[in-house]
Amino acid sequence: MRKDLQISPPATPRLLVVGGSGRLGRLLRRAWPLAGAGVRPLWQARSPEAFAGLGGPDLVFDPLRDAEAFAAAVSGVDAVLMLAAPVAGDAAHLATTTDLARAALRAAAGRPLVLASSAAVYGLAQGLCREDAPVAPVSDYGRAKVEMEAAVASAPGVVVVRIGNVAGADALLGHPAAAARTLHVFEDGRAPRRSYIGPQALVRALARLVRLATAGADLPEVINLALPGTVGMEALLEADDQPWQAEPAPATAIAQVELDVARAQRLGLVPEEGATARRIVADWRELETLRARQSDAGQAEG
Repeated sequence: MRKDLQISPPATPRLLVVGGSGRLGRLLRRAWPLAGAGVRPLWQARSPEAFAGLGGPDLVFDPLRDAEAFAAAVSGVDAVLMLAAPVAGDAAHLATTTDLARAALRAAAGRPLVLASSAAVYGLAQGLCREDAPVAPVSDYGRAKVEMEAAVASAPGVVVVRIGNVAGADALLGHPAAAARTLHVFEDGRAPRRSYIGPQALVRALARLVRLATAGADLPEVINLALPGTVGMEALLEADDQPWQAEPAPATAIAQVELDVARAQRLGLVPEEGATARRIVADWRELETLRARQSDAGQAEG
């Protein structure tokens, strides 16, 4: 499929975002107005308190326990983005990732459904990670994502996006430390390199995917989603003016995880130019600047 494909989706597709109160969901909600996405999101949470500071959710229900509310919410939208899934806990708790995906599939009832997976499915892979390569997760989290993918494989209208590291949603940026951060450094003198994407770039990619899906485009079942190339973690900290200190990498550390994003590029989800630490940090910092301004304005009104 050509990335300049002419599509005719609804004028402004309506998208139900399930799991909008998680760390990634909250980040995307802050980024959505800045990204010029051309898609109208409706944000779900299991409680209003989960959206403190963001104006509250549009819809409140438990996707696992309230099938009727889930179906009713879907009836008013053109597509569903499923972000809801545990990110920690034992294997039994993480297994609810599959339960949530199945609940979303039932509620979607044939509408386009985008399911968030992770680069963790590739495990210790050192080379370019392609969507059609065997997966080999090494963590319970990664295995839960693989099981989720298998449960919905070949289901009509479903696209799984294996998302790389998202600036501001991982453990690197957005976590102020009192002292310099410690990074593993390998024999080549470099810290770990990963496929990254900024929150606004991710919103644009997801919105483009939704517009394609609602237009009836023939889409791959699985798509890697990140900016091209890799970025060093030390480069991101330096671009964010954060100090760091080196620690020799243990034998189990992974030097580089790079996602092959050729599919995403062909669909126009991500640009051709490679990622740079400066652009990724600028994408994320714009959200932080906006939040600071909104906080100052709120204090001034109070």
